[in-house]
Amino acid sequence: MPPLAIASREGFSTWLLHRLTLPLPSWRAQREFTPTLAYGRHYSPRSPGAREAAVVVLLYPGDDGWRLPLILRPRTMREHAGQVSLPGGAIDMGETTREAAVRELYEELGVDPASVDVLGELSPVYVFVTRYRVTPLVAITDRRPDFRPSSLEVETLIEAPLDLLRDPANHRRRQIVRRGLSFSAPEIVVAGHSIWGATSIILAELFAIVSERIADGDLHQPEA
Repeated sequence: MPPLAIASREGFSTWLLHRLTLPLPSWRAQREFTPTLAYGRHYSPRSPGAREAAVVVLLYPGDDGWRLPLILRPRTMREHAGQVSLPGGAIDMGETTREAAVRELYEELGVDPASVDVLGELSPVYVFVTRYRVTPLVAITDRRPDFRPSSLEVETLIEAPLDLLRDPANHRRRQIVRRGLSFSAPEIVVAGHSIWGATSIILAELFAIVSERIADGDLHQPEA
């Protein structure tokens, strides 16, 4: 698998800013990481009473290429306990998607909103178990943020290299038991952590977009 390594932050962000205004791969990319028993519900219209949420894919340069933060949720949380997710949460009344995303990024990981450039959105994913319609935003920053994780919402901060997340060698299947049902789900395994469900579905679309950039032949290392 060719690595993603972009010569400059400016070049990558300019390309992403434009690419995210064009039609997105959506389910054609996302379905690779859709669990069995989902029956396409992640791509269906939201149900009556569904809530809106926003998450952030925050790209920043590291020694091994572009990275992004993921969160292992505490097992004491009411929803998504013990699961790996992107930073984000529910959109409050009166907030825009962008406002909610950067607020959650600050509340959960202490990232200064002024240091982050939001470039655009990926395709929304409907999480039918919790009845959230999740809009992923792609953002970028010049350097590694000074992360200050919230102990209430973050058990472990996972700084995941994008190339490792994309690598098919780290893509597997796991067996999951929920409410008496057993089913298999694709997963991404990085640093011993399993990433599956809505988070892996969102990342799958990012992988497809990044592959377009690689196909253009821009394979140089990012500047820190």
